[in-house]
Amino acid sequence: MTSQLHAVCPACNAVNRVPTQRDGKEINCGKCHLPLFGQPPLSVNQAGFLAQITKSEVPVVVDFWAPWCGPCKAMAPAFAQVCANMGARARFTKVNTDEEQTLGAQYNIRSIPTPAVFRSGKEIARIAGAMPAGDLERWINRAISA
Repeated sequence: MTSQLHAVCPACNAVNRVPTQRDGKEINCGKCHLPLFGQPPLSVNQAGFLAQITKSEVPVVVDFWAPWCGPCKAMAPAFAQVCANMGARARFTKVNTDEEQTLGAQYNIRSIPTPAVFRSGKEIARIAGAMPAGDLERWINRAISA
C-alpha cells in the first residue's frame, strides 16, 4: 500500500490524495486536472489561503507581497524558481496584501515581501525581505525539516 497525503490544488482548492513517492510522475488535480506541483505560484484570496494552509498536509510557503513593492517584484522570479525546484516537498502560494488586507493584519505582516511557512494550519517560520533563490530554498528546507 502506498503512503498518501493531502494536497490542495492551487487553482481550484480541491483536496487531492497524492502518493508520498511520486517516482517522477506529475500529479494533476482530480477536479480541474491542472498540475498540483511545480507550476508558478498563484495569488489566492482569503478562502484559498485558508484552504491551502489548513487542508494540505504538505508544508505551504506563502509570499505576502504587493504589486507596487519593488523588492516583491525582484523576489518573484526567485520564489517561482524555488517552487519549481522543490516539487512536491512544499506548496507555494502568494497573498497580495493590498487585496487581502484582513490576512495581512491577521498575520501581522509589517513589511513585504514576507515569506512564511505553514504546516497543519500553523505558521512555523517567517522571514522579512527579498532573498535570492538559493538563500530562499535553504531557508525553506530548514523550516520544513525542523
